[in-house]
Amino acid sequence: MIKLTPRLKTIAEEIEKGETMADIGTDHGFLPIYLWEAGLCPKVIMADISRGSLSKADENCRSLHPETEFDLRLGSGLEVLSCGEVDSVVIAGMGGILMTEILGADVQKAWSFRKLILQPRNRIGQLRWWLYNNGFSISGEKLVREGKFICEVLTVVPKEMAVAGDLGPDDIEYEFPHKLIDFKNELTEEYLEKKLNLERLILGSMSEGRQEEPAKLRRQSYRVEYLEYLLGRLRNEN
Repeated sequence: MIKLTPRLKTIAEEIEKGETMADIGTDHGFLPIYLWEAGLCPKVIMADISRGSLSKADENCRSLHPETEFDLRLGSGLEVLSCGEVDSVVIAGMGGILMTEILGADVQKAWSFRKLILQPRNRIGQLRWWLYNNGFSISGEKLVREGKFICEVLTVVPKEMAVAGDLGPDDIEYEFPHKLIDFKNELTEEYLEKKLNLERLILGSMSEGRQEEPAKLRRQSYRVEYLEYLLGRLRNEN
């Protein structure tokens, strides 16, 4: 059986036994193959916009299970799926903005799946903002270490009403929401500490500049104060 990396294993844990799933941007296909091998998913779909990546998945399927015909689809984003065709859709290992573009290309179709499992490489604040303002709710968040990085895994479900607010996609409240504390695990404190140290470095560099706009300095100071508050809250609850 395929052995998954910690990141892919965390994604796999969000899929319940008996669910069908599609892996958008599957690359080597390890996640769906594992879910099928483990008897968790009776049906898996591997999709990728890259013919070369899909060929790697096909090679892995043929070498590991030559007697089985897997469902591999070449195409962009959700275009390869019909509405409600699977229970869970995984989109992992790409930028948060690209994820919003994939989902935004057909929001009605994105709503048709029971849940989405998203693992963005960056721009998670903009991704959260888009989700909340386009009829989705984040039902779970996990942090997982992969090499020198701490990755975020979001489990997302459709809901009836979109949430519109005064905050914008670049506001820190979307990048580091209070729900990080609600969904905390053993990596949460380290994750927030690293982010806080980075924001402090940025503030220090800005403060040394002679022509930095006061509004930008205030905004950066607020980012530091906000993360300090989140860390304080986390430590008080531990």
